Amino acid sequence: MRPYRRRASTLSVRTLRRRGAQPKVVALGGGMGLSASLAALRRITGDLTAVVTVADDGGSSGRLREELGVLPPGDLRKALAALCGDDDWGQTWARVIQHRFQSQGEMHGHAVGNLLIVALWEQLGDPVQALDLVGRLLGAQGRVLPMSAVPLELRALVKGHDPARPDDVDTVRGQATVALTPGEVQSVHLVPNDPPAVPEAVAAVLDADWVVLGPGSWFSSVIPHLLVPELLDALVETKARKVLSLNLAPQPGETEGFSPQRHLEVLGRHAPKLALDVVLADEAAVPDATAGEPLVDAAKRLGAALELAPVARPDGAPKHDPELLAAAYDRIFRMHGRIGPWR
Repeated sequence: MRPYRRRASTLSVRTLRRRGAQPKVVALGGGMGLSASLAALRRITGDLTAVVTVADDGGSSGRLREELGVLPPGDLRKALAALCGDDDWGQTWARVIQHRFQSQGEMHGHAVGNLLIVALWEQLGDPVQALDLVGRLLGAQGRVLPMSAVPLELRALVKGHDPARPDDVDTVRGQATVALTPGEVQSVHLVPNDPPAVPEAVAAVLDADWVVLGPGSWFSSVIPHLLVPELLDALVETKARKVLSLNLAPQPGETEGFSPQRHLEVLGRHAPKLALDVVLADEAAVPDATAGEPLVDAAKRLGAALELAPVARPDGAPKHDPELLAAAYDRIFRMHGRIGPWR
């Protein structure tokens, strides 16, 4: 079976809200990959929930986490910014919460949004309530939830992490270190290894029409969701259809040299019980049918059909284009799921 290719159209993206077709969508991930997915999904549904990884230990997030013992706020902030509207209010607040202080002192590098989120966590004592309040302030077009209410440490088994010992496998600790390892990541796990999921995140997955996983840093943003037992159980049990969005290119460090199908293989090894419905890849990353056959087979082993579409920015930058990605998601939702009106 050959992958399905189709030139995307934005017609349905512009008319979906007007026709009242509003699928319930949950997007899982972290960092810029999740932000790209949310920027696309908010164009086609008003019922959108982001479930965000909380294993970051670098930069401003890592400093706040170490000093205050809080969840790392950075990926949560990025998700909120991606959900801001395109009007003046939304874009102003998106810039404000993403703003980083530049100084010679302790404030250097801290993002305004990180400080705001942590302040509300301390004021309210409830991470979900605080994020909902920030979302209302920003006029966010969706909800942002942490996948767990406890800070998590990412650990990886990495072959050749020390270039002087290329055949040795070492345990590498910390998301920031794993993301930049010069070695080959074999597997990842979380500490604690059975963290509690946020109940609202589990409920959102169980109630969804569609769950979107990826794109993003494969080992540090995508796979960690599958390592939270309650969240994985919800992903296995939900009646929602599931689409996995592949990255446009391998990521230096984490997935250097990975083929598209290898991304699917390592995900399957970490969550062998998880079945998918659709794997979405940029058509330029799979240029012809012959090259696409291994990816088709890898998708089928996860229970999924492969969909190819133009989702990268036309200028050649390795970034997703929000309108093109929205059109691809819209078509997938309609071709592989319920036909609106939803619910």
